[in-house]
Amino acid sequence: MANDYKVLYRKYRPTTFDEIVGQKYSIEMLKNAVTSNKISHAYIFTGPRGTGKTSTAKIFAKTINCENPKDGVPCGTCNSCQNINNNADIIEIDAASNNGVDEIRELINNVKIAPSYSKYKVYIIDEVHMLSQSAFNALLLTLEEPPSHIVFILATTNIESVPITILSRCQRYDFKKLSDEELSNHLKKVSDLEKIAITDEAIEEIAYLSEGGCRDALSILNQLSTSNDSIDLNTVLNNYGSVSMIQIQNIVKYYLKNSFEQLKNVFDSMEKSSMDYKVFLKKLIDRLFKEAVEYKNKNENVEYLKIKETIFELNDLINKININVDPFILIFLVLVKNVSVSEENKGMLVETEVEKKEKIDTEMVVETAKPETIENSKESSKEVKKEKKMEIKPKEIPLLNQKYIDYLEELKKVRVNNCFAEADKSLLLSSKEKWLQFNNNLAPTDEIKSIIIDSELVLASSTINIVIDNQESIVDMFNNNIKKIEAKYEEVMGVKIHFIAVLSSDWDRDKKEYIKNIKEKYVYKLMEEPISPQLEDTPESRVKESLRDSSAQYSDYTDILKIFSEDHIEIK
Repeated sequence: MANDYKVLYRKYRPTTFDEIVGQKYSIEMLKNAVTSNKISHAYIFTGPRGTGKTSTAKIFAKTINCENPKDGVPCGTCNSCQNINNNADIIEIDAASNNGVDEIRELINNVKIAPSYSKYKVYIIDEVHMLSQSAFNALLLTLEEPPSHIVFILATTNIESVPITILSRCQRYDFKKLSDEELSNHLKKVSDLEKIAITDEAIEEIAYLSEGGCRDALSILNQLSTSNDSIDLNTVLNNYGSVSMIQIQNIVKYYLKNSFEQLKNVFDSMEKSSMDYKVFLKKLIDRLFKEAVEYKNKNENVEYLKIKETIFELNDLINKININVDPFILIFLVLVKNVSVSEENKGMLVETEVEKKEKIDTEMVVETAKPETIENSKESSKEVKKEKKMEIKPKEIPLLNQKYIDYLEELKKVRVNNCFAEADKSLLLSSKEKWLQFNNNLAPTDEIKSIIIDSELVLASSTINIVIDNQESIVDMFNNNIKKIEAKYEEVMGVKIHFIAVLSSDWDRDKKEYIKNIKEKYVYKLMEEPISPQLEDTPESRVKESLRDSSAQYSDYTDILKIFSEDHIEIK
């Protein structure tokens, strides 16, 4: 006796445009093409698995061959519609198993034959990216000048592997992943029709696990429905190694509160579970991203930076996990590392910066409230003025504005070159961690914090670090305040490092040029840094004195002599 049972994804495969879930734009465009009688000779449908590409191709083939279509919808009663499943003029080819040039040549020979009783002979080539290069070349001429009765519909999950010569001859339709809401609504509809007892929480979890694929969602529902028991959230979690959002929320809460013991207890409880670490990581990153957005909206930059760095580390971990090591141990270590750093910062350095600011604010209030104390504070006022005078700010030296801009451009060029010359890959990771720590240690109200908050450190040597940012205005602000940033970094981190900021797009160009030069055996040589234009038109004794006193770029004059000899310091 034949088995008439059909799995759910086959039973509920769409047969009309209205039954396609979540591809409204593509469906409307195809309907319009039929209505206006503007049928192209070649289409390519691209998108993730299970989003309706092949089903749409079959429905479109049925529609263009319908004898009485209405508003882009097949009538369903004509001879062509009635025999759609046995129509010899609609040919499906699986390119994964028929990917050779011989199969395509046979297809080309058959193309010349007119359709048996339909308006169009339609070739649906699934997973077209699997065709060999020779097969693509053989198909190319036919796509260029096909007979008027031929329509090609190509479908692929990997559009990048399809040659541009093929793409340029096709109308492209992108099928998107279905949203969790769209999948949940469809699953509820199917569950009601099949009389499957399932909770809303279980449906939402199935929608999440299917990652936007309707076929995957129906397959999961089908497997779980083989039991006569009601399907709840725990049924889904236990069968598919998933983790509940409550557990994820607890982990994120303990992480943000720096609760080491509670975090450890949660991970200990997961040690013996059959949880899929990839599902766990994906949910954890999704939740952390939502938290990061909330902190960014509140302008709480310390927490935002901490979460952002953790997300990057967890994402990198996906590709680094070795099956011989428990992945949950590695995930736990990433979280704990950031927890411990945060505790240290909050307990020591960040608090210190806040105390300093409060002290300065208090002194300013006292000075404002008691004018008679101005005479007693002449010395300190002179020191403040002297310190301000030594800051390099283009607005304070208008006559040298253009010179200063040129100086910064030259400084950028020199420091990028010198960092390439002495770049140390082993230093990059530790330098990134120090940069993040420095960022975290700055008080939220610190002016430097607002400048460096979204910058990324991309190259490091023992003396120079290069950071990048997407905004040109931030890059300019960084470099205009470079001495202040370097002095602050040395104060907080106890290490003297020179910095330079580069626009992200410029950095991509510099990096490509560097790779090209290395391949061509070009040797980077150290260059001397330009002298700031602020040092011009100053008597020699005052220049040397300012160099000795300055803590913004050089700790003392001997540091200059380490880079330049006396002969190279010219005073006019």
